[in-house]
Amino acid sequence: MKVILNADVKGQGKKGEIIEVSEGYARNFLLPKKLASEASASVLNDVSQKAAAEKRKKEIEKQDAVDAAEKLKSQSVEVKVKCGDGKIYGSVTSKEIADALHAKGFKIDKKQIVLKDPIKALGRFDVEIKIYPGITAKVLLEVVKGA
Repeated sequence: MKVILNADVKGQGKKGEIIEVSEGYARNFLLPKKLASEASASVLNDVSQKAAAEKRKKEIEKQDAVDAAEKLKSQSVEVKVKCGDGKIYGSVTSKEIADALHAKGFKIDKKQIVLKDPIKALGRFDVEIKIYPGITAKVLLEVVKGA
């Protein structure tokens, strides 16, 4: 019997998948617990339409990420830090970089910013930003003496 899973079922599949199970397993376990629904022609059509819509949505998100990466590559960001005698107090965090990017109009979360080592000096640094899986951009970060 073909069923569409309404939730993840261990050993069977993930939500939204169409699987073939025995008649008894479907009637006695999956259907009463609302873990699956019977795969009729109309339900199969709905699932295929939802899958196509999801695919289009992901393509649009990916294209938006590529566009954002192109815009970010030409940007430089300035972060002002407190310092004394040539050393800065603390380090520049990804939140400070994200706030500086927000000020320039970019919607970048601090979790998307990749810092290999903490930035603890004045100067220029290349910072990698993961915009979308497989799409990254490098931004020039200038750490300058501030108030």
